[in-house]
Amino acid sequence: MTDSLILILVPLTLILWFWAILDITRSRYRNNNQRLIWFFIVLIFPVMGSVIYFLFKRKITLRGRRKFNPDF
Repeated sequence: MTDSLILILVPLTLILWFWAILDITRSRYRNNNQRLIWFFIVLIFPVMGSVIYFLFKRKITLRGRRKFNPDF
């Protein structure tokens, strides 16, 4: 029972960790210090850091702040 649980949780944890690191490198931040801080948080605390990053991601990136501004 525990072996099958480990075989499921370890790959899911690694996928979440790599996905967070990849997303940190691709996201646009207000300044580069935020990127470095999130990168180290996710590296030091892989599971909790990744979960917290994805929970607060919309607030810290510029992606959610786009405005419609057409040039006619």
